[in-house]
Amino acid sequence: MSQTGTPLVEIRNLTKWFPLRRGLVASLTSRRHPTYLKAVDGISFDVAKGEFFSLCGESGCGKTTTGEILTGLQEPTSGQVLFDGVDITSLTGQDRKKFRKKVQMIFQNPYETLNPRLTVLDALSEPLLVHGMSNSEEREKVVNQTLEVVELRPPSKYSSKYPHELSGGERQRVAAGRAIILDPAFVVADEPASMLDVSIRASVLNLFKDLGKRLGITMLYISHDLATVKYLCNRTAIMYLGKIVEMGLTERVIQKPAHPYSRALMSAIPIPNPDFKREPSRIKGGVPDPIDLPRGCRFRPRCNVGKDACGQCEPELVEIEKGHYVACHTC
Repeated sequence: MSQTGTPLVEIRNLTKWFPLRRGLVASLTSRRHPTYLKAVDGISFDVAKGEFFSLCGESGCGKTTTGEILTGLQEPTSGQVLFDGVDITSLTGQDRKKFRKKVQMIFQNPYETLNPRLTVLDALSEPLLVHGMSNSEEREKVVNQTLEVVELRPPSKYSSKYPHELSGGERQRVAAGRAIILDPAFVVADEPASMLDVSIRASVLNLFKDLGKRLGITMLYISHDLATVKYLCNRTAIMYLGKIVEMGLTERVIQKPAHPYSRALMSAIPIPNPDFKREPSRIKGGVPDPIDLPRGCRFRPRCNVGKDACGQCEPELVEIEKGHYVACHTC
């Protein structure tokens, strides 16, 4: 998909299907074809160098799975993941180790990210040691510089502390420091602010924004919080049951969503103005069974503007205006 700037990450027809296990007797007596959970089912997008790109959607839509594939934590079922023009799924040995140094991930829960038995100094030194920095004084120097960058000052106050001795915001800053200490080109941030208090959340988001500007980091930001996405990201893709249903400039997607699912998400964003009135965009029922997907459009059972074609074939993601893509028969 088109974007401004040179693409750093290119995703082409990416799929990740998880086979569902059956009991021994059922597997021996049944002639049914294998059943799969289609967590990611044929998505394509690019992330330009220096861009903050967001994946949004309800829980279970495939956002995190996509992020884990992009960082090499999971193998795709099919499709291509190109990083700086190289297909990462074919990397082995030292090439894969070099790739892992360039791509890092920040997880949702900073307390689970950090080893409770390691001090901040040891936790941040670990990736340096793995990638060949054997001198302890040099590692400590780099750790202190990184703590300065993530605004944990003075470093001497934090380097000897354990995770349980830090606040939630401080732990997330340490997790961010661990991700950037190897000077990566690409960071996947999976709901990094969702477990933080609102007051702390703003400071962490400002930190990410500052890191992007100062270090030139490219980021895939995974979230269901559209307010933080609007503040942080250049472009946004809305996912639903493993598919991208809308993608474009964040401001355009949030202000004038085209897909019925996107409109429903946007209508749920609280607006701090008691005089503001807007038409609610209601959707029917809950998310369908991801193992037994609806025929045609996956959003069809919940949509109130569907037509006959919606039940016949799955809509393709098409460009309705420059840089704005939608997968919907009614658009």
